[in-house]
Amino acid sequence: MNIKQAKEEIKHTVAAYLSKDAQGEYRIPVVRQRPILLMGPPGIGKTQIMEQIAMECKIGLVAYTITHHTRQSAVGLPMIKEESFDGKIYPVTEYTMSEIIASIYRKMKKTGQREGILFIDEINCVSETLAPTMLQFLQCKTFGNQAIPEGWLIVAAGNPPEYNKSVRDFDMVTLDRVRYLNIEADYKVWKEYARAKHLHNAILSYLELRQRNFYRVEADVDGIRFVTARGWEDLSSLMQVYEEMDLPVDESVIREFIHHEDVAEDVAAYFELYRKYRDDYGIADILAGKVRPETFARIYAAAFDERLSVVNLLLDGLSAFFGNVQENKQIADNWYGFLKEYQRRLKEGEAPVDSYRALLEERMAVVEAEKQAEVCTKAQVAGWERIFAFWKENTPDSGLDVKESFAQAKAGFDRQRETLEDAEKKAMNALEHAFDFMEQAFENGEEMVVFVTELTLSPEAAMFLAEHTCERYMTYNEQLLIGKRKRELLSELNR
Repeated sequence: MNIKQAKEEIKHTVAAYLSKDAQGEYRIPVVRQRPILLMGPPGIGKTQIMEQIAMECKIGLVAYTITHHTRQSAVGLPMIKEESFDGKIYPVTEYTMSEIIASIYRKMKKTGQREGILFIDEINCVSETLAPTMLQFLQCKTFGNQAIPEGWLIVAAGNPPEYNKSVRDFDMVTLDRVRYLNIEADYKVWKEYARAKHLHNAILSYLELRQRNFYRVEADVDGIRFVTARGWEDLSSLMQVYEEMDLPVDESVIREFIHHEDVAEDVAAYFELYRKYRDDYGIADILAGKVRPETFARIYAAAFDERLSVVNLLLDGLSAFFGNVQENKQIADNWYGFLKEYQRRLKEGEAPVDSYRALLEERMAVVEAEKQAEVCTKAQVAGWERIFAFWKENTPDSGLDVKESFAQAKAGFDRQRETLEDAEKKAMNALEHAFDFMEQAFENGEEMVVFVTELTLSPEAAMFLAEHTCERYMTYNEQLLIGKRKRELLSELNR
């Protein structure tokens, strides 16, 4: 199972476990809600999918790396309590609340979320003293004297023994009480995630040529050498900031994330070439329809790796245009919905200014509630704050009649629609210029297959092409057996 399949299975589990009957009782009793145990290589995205699931399902998330805990912090501290049995007083040992369970209640208090996921990472790497507690946790859903609150699912994750010498095997009794999901690294699935997260295009371009280097764990006389998905993502974040600050990303920096000497050396060499191709070919000029004559002479004589790198650079340049369209479209679409509701309230006789301000406050309250519940990202909040700023600027003046008030409120939307149309025009022109170059440089070669395939799979490009007709894209998309031919192409590269 790949990480995408695991995510979908956990989402289905969330829906099933939190489903209630007519009496408000969970349809699957808590005692039958088996914890999910994710086992897979380190750095493939187990923690990331838990964050995504919580956001998408709009539930809480409490995450812990259990190796950071002692038995006392996980179970609680012992305390003596007196109890009466058959008329006699006996001292009884109980425990204070576990730090982990206390964190769930704090999350519930802070966010208002009564349901969620408790995620315990590296569960099979605990110390000897804590191991019995973890078995009890998986079997009974308790830490010490306290049980996990109803409505909270348990998901645990661990690494197979080939990746960590300190892991402990689970016995049959424990495995018979959990849902076991075995996850493997999958480049194609990770690339979908990488596209959506806008990882540095140089990394995606490199891995398209060197897929065998996506995930590697090797042991030799010099120790363990490894490359993980987490390493690529963290390297991407650093590269993007370094480039903005005009700081170099050399081999020494790459080795801090890619712990495999041969791969790090290869990546550093490719990144240098990638930057050189971007400048030498004048990617911005190509997308503006200003191709230098010497550019074609060079591309005709270039090796396949270089030609494919140029294709990826074109795609990277186009993504900026498509991203700008989607950003402005989101603003326009939300603005349109706001105005439709405002118009409805005006028709019902509400006061223009009061109605506008009340509607704005309602929309702001919804976002604030989602922010407090931690079911939206900081980027999403920032996007909404930008939209709210536009709406505030267009608040109708006092003393205007209904028609004048709506016209004033709509004026900002009209300007935003013009901005969107301009962004759409620029994106389409850039796309047409890119096809001009692709046709002249590569005719119907394999490079065109890659170009059209990536346009189809890229989220921003796909959304743009779904709403804007590009005849050449449609023609190539229909003519080329994209999936089959690309697989054949990439398999040849990896021989």
